[in-house]
Amino acid sequence: MAMTSSRPYLIRALYEWILENKCTPYVLVDANYQGVDVPQQYVKDGQIVLNIAPTAVVDLDINNELMRFNARFSGVATDVLVPISAALGIYARENGQGMLFDHEQPSGEPPPRSKEQQEEKNVPRRSHLRLVK
Repeated sequence: MAMTSSRPYLIRALYEWILENKCTPYVLVDANYQGVDVPQQYVKDGQIVLNIAPTAVVDLDINNELMRFNARFSGVATDVLVPISAALGIYARENGQGMLFDHEQPSGEPPPRSKEQQEEKNVPRRSHLRLVK
């Protein structure tokens, strides 16, 4: 049975944990992911780090599909949209504690398997168990 992504639940939990420890939550985003709407002039190497502290954003909403909020970039109020799958991590600015995530396939598709992985799957493995007398 396929389960939904744990990523939005982890992001919300870590967000609360970071705030309770009086730190600043930052989220790392894949800015090239489809549906991401962030100011492109702040994107570096296809990624952007966003401060999502209550003092930095307005109307933060982190649901199971999307993170949305309004923030100021160089004094200009900007609506930001981040699909949850585009969030690569959340961490505390002060000490770097948090969690990084693997890239997630959209709509629950399994990740593509490389040729080596496919061949490896077909090779029988020896048991790691051994007979002890």
